[in-house]
Amino acid sequence: QVQVVESGGGLVQPGGSLRLSCAASGRIYSINAMGWYRQAPGKQRELVEEVRSGSITIYADSVKGRFTISRDNAKNTVYLQMNSLKPEDTAVYYCNLRTQLYGVWGQGTQVTVSS
Repeated sequence: QVQVVESGGGLVQPGGSLRLSCAASGRIYSINAMGWYRQAPGKQRELVEEVRSGSITIYADSVKGRFTISRDNAKNTVYLQMNSLKPEDTAVYYCNLRTQLYGVWGQGTQVTVSS
């Protein structure tokens, strides 16, 4: 069974940085996409940034220039470096992995940006 586990969330002041990690385990074949979504209280889950087949990176306009995704294929791990964090970045951040056969969500990690 394929699983993804997130880590690295926490409380940070506005303007600060955090790095999230997502490690996939299990019998993983060809990955079509792997990346990050987030859900703030009272809002729908939204794409933050993900890497798709062909190393194509898709990201939300709201994080452009501030967040950077990277992927370690050998470790089936993706990272999200978040800089210049804003209070509106506060949310639960979820890792998502998709293949041609299935999609998997992690449990989520809380990111709170507050002074």
